[in-house]
Amino acid sequence: MSNFIDQWGETLWQGVIQTFQMTSISLIIAIIIGIPLGVAVVLTRPGQLLSNRFFYQLLNLLINIVRSIPFIILLFFIIPFTKFIVGTSIGVQGIIVPLVLYTAPYIARLMETALLEVDHGVIEAYKAMGMKKGQIIWHVLLREARPSIILGLTLATVSLIGATAMAGLVGGGGLGDIAYRYGFQQYETSLMYVVVILLIILVQILQTIGNKWAAHLKRD
Repeated sequence: MSNFIDQWGETLWQGVIQTFQMTSISLIIAIIIGIPLGVAVVLTRPGQLLSNRFFYQLLNLLINIVRSIPFIILLFFIIPFTKFIVGTSIGVQGIIVPLVLYTAPYIARLMETALLEVDHGVIEAYKAMGMKKGQIIWHVLLREARPSIILGLTLATVSLIGATAMAGLVGGGGLGDIAYRYGFQQYETSLMYVVVILLIILVQILQTIGNKWAAHLKRD
C-alpha cells in the first residue's frame, strides 16, 4: 500500500483536483445557461404565463438537438469550436466547452420537469390575487419547485462527473485521464480500481448531500 501511495498518490490527488475543477466550473456555467433555458421552455408552453408557441418550439428543438448527441461524439465534433473559444481542446480548459454544451440542455430538461410538477392551481390562485408574473415566477414557481430542482441538479452533477471521466480520451485530465492513460494503456489494473472507487465515493457523497438538501427544502 505504501509503495502504491508513493508511486501514484500525487498523480491521483492531481486527478481529483482536476475532476473537481472540470465539474465545478462546467456546472456553474451550465446552471447559468440551463436554468433560464428551462424556465423559458416552461413559461412559453401553451397555456403557461408567457405562452408563445414559436419560441417554445424553437427552444424545445434546440434542446433536443444538443441532447441527442452522445457526449463522446460531441467531444470530438466541436473540437474546432472549442479551440476557437478557449484556444485549446485538451486539458481542463479544453474540456469545459463540451461539458457545458452537454450539461446545460440536460439541466434545462430537468428544470422543465421540476417546474411542471408545481400545482397549476396554486399559480392560478396567485394570479387571481393580482400578483405580477415576475413575482409568480420567482416567489411561487421557483420556490415550490426547489426540492425537485436540487434533486435534478444533483443528478446533473453525477452525470457531469461521468462525462469528465470520458474526457481522458482527449487528454482532458482528471481521474478519467489517469484511468485511461495509466490504468488501461499501461495495464496498471490496481490504479484503475482505485480510480473507480474514488469516483463511486465522490458520487455517493454528492448524491447524499443532494438528497438531504432536497428533503430539508421540502420540509420548509
